[in-house]
Amino acid sequence: MGMALAFGSASINAAQQPDAPAPQPLAVAQNSHPQATSTPASGAPLRISLQDALALARKNEPTYRSLVTDASIAREDRVQARDALLPTANFVTSDLYTQPNNSIYRVRYIANNAPHEYVSQGNVHEQLDLASFAAYRRTAALAAAAKAQAEIASRGLVVTVMQAYFGVAAAEQKVAIAKRTADEGDRFLQLTKDLETGGEVAHSDVIKAELQSEDRHRQFSEAQLARLNARLDLSVLLFPDANDNFELADDLHTNIPLPPRGEFEAQAAHENPEIRAALAAVQAANQDLTAARAGYFPTIGLDYWYGIDAERYATYTPATTPETGRIPNLGTAAMASLTLPLWNWGATQSRVRQAELRREQTKVELSYAQRKLLAEMRSLYSEAETALNELAGLQRSAQLAADSLRLTTLRYKDGEATVLEVVDAQTTYAMANANYQDGAVRYRVALANLQTLTGVLTTP
Repeated sequence: MGMALAFGSASINAAQQPDAPAPQPLAVAQNSHPQATSTPASGAPLRISLQDALALARKNEPTYRSLVTDASIAREDRVQARDALLPTANFVTSDLYTQPNNSIYRVRYIANNAPHEYVSQGNVHEQLDLASFAAYRRTAALAAAAKAQAEIASRGLVVTVMQAYFGVAAAEQKVAIAKRTADEGDRFLQLTKDLETGGEVAHSDVIKAELQSEDRHRQFSEAQLARLNARLDLSVLLFPDANDNFELADDLHTNIPLPPRGEFEAQAAHENPEIRAALAAVQAANQDLTAARAGYFPTIGLDYWYGIDAERYATYTPATTPETGRIPNLGTAAMASLTLPLWNWGATQSRVRQAELRREQTKVELSYAQRKLLAEMRSLYSEAETALNELAGLQRSAQLAADSLRLTTLRYKDGEATVLEVVDAQTTYAMANANYQDGAVRYRVALANLQTLTGVLTTP
């Protein structure tokens, strides 16, 4: 759910001030050109900002691309349904041969007009029926629903990218912390050896310090492995070639304010894509019902022909007598038809009942989406608020753990603390710093989850 922030209590208080910088719309991020696509110097790591990562993920993440493609296909379905309402024009050329009979009945089959009949004409056709208009409106609603689903996927992709992006940043920090604790364990081991040589501590302290040092080195190796896996996860998400030679440009601990609750709720309630998708589904179901009821109404057909339908494939037939002159073969014809439905064994009634059932289901789903939005608004904002409130405490705990480790080590050196106290201080230091990094990622992801409702990406 979110984004990073600076982690002092003063910075957190500043994040809640009304004059904090306004969040940037997600559309800005979508239209920006990723700097990461530029070719870096040979061997130099690719520097990737969060906006770069989002742009690359939109380009290469297959699930998101699939939904964007579905939206484009639905838009073309709408174009095709619109075009089906307009007249069509065709040109047909054919030669019909019919077996001749005798001089009285020129052809044996009366369907044709002559033994040799040539047809070459253009046809303009238009069909008017209620089902075609309902089909167009239905495809328009489905296109709107597909567009909303693509927007939902885009917002969800932000959460995935930010979780992976700042997961890498946290893993880098944890490696650095593990390295410091491993070095501290080595220094403490050497200290116990020096004190044992001077007869100030028992050999058991050296054994305990050595065990602790080995454990810290194992934790350092595990942190390196976790960092590698986090980088690979982000690489697979962003790059078509799983490039691992990159570095992050955004700081995990940048101060990012939490938007005021009233502003967040207003943005979440306005143009929420899940609500728009549910509304579009209801509209499509209404048009399905209209199309089903169209089976009760007549259909009108209009045709217009222009061309040749004659015994000769020519614009004129030669004159049989000087008086008649040549006869033109080019001509026109028009036809209007009206088709009335009479009986189909109740199929139309069945289709109407089906459409009514689907419409009722979409209304239930719309109501559920509205209730779910209200619940998510409260839950996600509370999650972000809790993560923000805990962040200052986690930072303070990390600072106190560092001071405690330093002071406990000095006390041990002066003979005022036991080896167990030093080991406990080292463990506390490692856990407090790891929790601090996890808390920062939690707040970033919390803000990203808020974006799934508002469509506004909070940035520095």
